[in-house]
Amino acid sequence: MPSRRQFIAGSAAGLGLAAVPAVTYPVLARRTASGFTDLTKFADPLPIPPVLQPDSTLTIRQRAAKVRLHSQLPLTPVWTYEGSFPGPVIDVRRGQRLRVTWLNRIEGAFPLTAVTVPFTGLDSILSPGRGGAQPLAEVSTLPAWVVTHLHGGVTGGDNDGWPENGIPFGAGQLAEYPNDQRAATLWYHDHAMDITAYNVMTGLVGMYLVRDAEEDALSLPSGPLEIPLVLCDRNLDTDDAGKPNGRLLHKVGYVNAGPHGDQQVNLPFAGPYNLVNGVIWPYLTVTPRWYRFRVLNAANARTYTLELQQENADGTTSPVPGALVQIGTEQGLLGAPVRHDRLTLAPAERADLLVDFSAFRGGRLRLIDAGGGPTAPLGPEIMQFRVGGTSVTDSFSLPAKPSPSFVRLDATKIPADHVIRYVAVATDDGTASGHPELWELAQTADDYTPVPGDRIVQIVKNGTTATFRRVASSFEEGPTFFVELDGWEVWNFIHLVGPNHPSHIHLLSFQALGRDTYTVTVRNDTAGDVVTYVATFDRTKGLGPDEQGWKDTIRIDEHDLVSVAGQFSGGSGRYVYHCHILEHEDEGMMRPFVVAPKQVLALMEHGGHHHH
Repeated sequence: MPSRRQFIAGSAAGLGLAAVPAVTYPVLARRTASGFTDLTKFADPLPIPPVLQPDSTLTIRQRAAKVRLHSQLPLTPVWTYEGSFPGPVIDVRRGQRLRVTWLNRIEGAFPLTAVTVPFTGLDSILSPGRGGAQPLAEVSTLPAWVVTHLHGGVTGGDNDGWPENGIPFGAGQLAEYPNDQRAATLWYHDHAMDITAYNVMTGLVGMYLVRDAEEDALSLPSGPLEIPLVLCDRNLDTDDAGKPNGRLLHKVGYVNAGPHGDQQVNLPFAGPYNLVNGVIWPYLTVTPRWYRFRVLNAANARTYTLELQQENADGTTSPVPGALVQIGTEQGLLGAPVRHDRLTLAPAERADLLVDFSAFRGGRLRLIDAGGGPTAPLGPEIMQFRVGGTSVTDSFSLPAKPSPSFVRLDATKIPADHVIRYVAVATDDGTASGHPELWELAQTADDYTPVPGDRIVQIVKNGTTATFRRVASSFEEGPTFFVELDGWEVWNFIHLVGPNHPSHIHLLSFQALGRDTYTVTVRNDTAGDVVTYVATFDRTKGLGPDEQGWKDTIRIDEHDLVSVAGQFSGGSGRYVYHCHILEHEDEGMMRPFVVAPKQVLALMEHGGHHHH
């Protein structure tokens, strides 16, 4: 088992800090006097990534480049797809089979400085510069070893970008994407084993759009009116005078945890600068009409809660209620539009949004992160919209049914012979500050007697108790989930302790069935090395209005039990599912599963290949 640095995170303000009980978080005052806030907000226009509309084959080169993240910064070395951060938008039609060669042409040193600093409050991580720490040599010496995953793509396991199948300089990764899936906002990004957080932070991210006839029929805003918004946070290294020098900085805080306080547990990344399409705090000039925004949270760990605010003459801002009109989730268009005052996107979640600027002619609006918790010292702003003063004719009208074919799943619409699985997010020692893990659970007999090393989970609801034991908790253990090709399954994710974990299942397009809150108690028999979690149903929490559609990533917040359902079709082989906080994924919160025809699964079972 390789040694792993240890990461924890949490839900407070999406900064991944809630699981550190010993620390209080002051809301930091905005810094203006010190050197690191010299960057002017809304100084640079929003760049629009190039668009590729390939026929049947495409070669995408990964290469080193230098980009300007802000007009007041020196050039920043990055790793990119085809020289741009984010990479080009790949735009395809449903059923258009595409073969992509991802070609590693990256030369030169790793473009990222990584440090860990003692966590003494938000300022220790949300300030530019290394904080006196020495760069981690094991990161600065990393070669370009990359593997690309099409997130949300329905394809075979051999095309999916298996994390251990990284390629060195000069090699190519061949992948075939059938694109036989509903119109959706997908994205591609690096997925290399144990170094995804670093590789993605260097710039290896891009958007991938699938279109179909149902979407065409809506006559949605298109061309210059359809704009990708790739959101992420970053930090920057500084020179000796404390001025940002443009170099990307992966600075994370650590706390001392464990029974003896001698275990260094790192927090996931959070940065002070919000970027859209690779630029810090950009502005976009729009005309007073409807626009379509494809929004992706490409941050390593930060959850964004988006809110549109109007700038007032006196310098204040006020929220615009219902301004964000959602017509799609990660895996397709919705049955009906949803108007949001605020919209939460955890890492890897996407939203297909429409915004009508006609009421704001000549005005200015801001997109902010209204997370509600501690804010970055540089403020919650993400970007600005500058609305033209001349009225325009806009024939677009909001469709009542973006997807006429959309069917909301519930228990009655899932075939009776579906398979039910349970996954827990927990810590081995039962403490909130422990190392978070993803556990596969197998139900036991009610009279099961635990043995040393067991981790037991009891789920109590409506007077009945189901008892489970942990059967796998690390990437290196063999699969325990063997899924029938074209089979329907319901996966239940239960959050027992620790931080939030937005989780992604490869291959599967699913719908959330429900979200309940549980009360969790922990019994730790240290002598017998048995930890028992008892989760008792507390209340129905319900799904958000943004969680009603087809998805591939779902938020699992503290003490939630979230159930998702879908059909594993369109591909087979070996896949992974994982927490999409990239630092957690790299630290082992990722598990394999196998999809195969039932006749083959029966032989695997017979041959003792897998054990339940």
